[in-house]
Amino acid sequence: MIDGGVPFPMASDAGGKIGQVYGVYDEMAGVDIRGRFIIDPDFVIRAMEVLTPEVGRNPEELVRQVKAFQHVRATGEVTPSGWQPGQTTLTPGPDLVGQVWKVWKPGVTA
Repeated sequence: MIDGGVPFPMASDAGGKIGQVYGVYDEMAGVDIRGRFIIDPDFVIRAMEVLTPEVGRNPEELVRQVKAFQHVRATGEVTPSGWQPGQTTLTPGPDLVGQVWKVWKPGVTA
């Protein structure tokens, strides 16, 4: 555990240089607005969320999405909305188009 109880490193963006690059710097207020970005090992942004300060982010959803992106990268399968590790995944392809509802049932494990 890192000082402050957060189990991962956090950074500060004094001056907004990082926020400007990612489009979340509010020049009028002189601060970054709430933004989170999931960046894969190839430095490709896979997901982003930007919220105004009065609404908090959901850390459980962030962890779920990171696990889903890791699974997709490792297997080539795709994960439906709300997917959790161990649940049914989908194999992408033309046969799946318009048929997801027949293949995927929320909460069903593989």
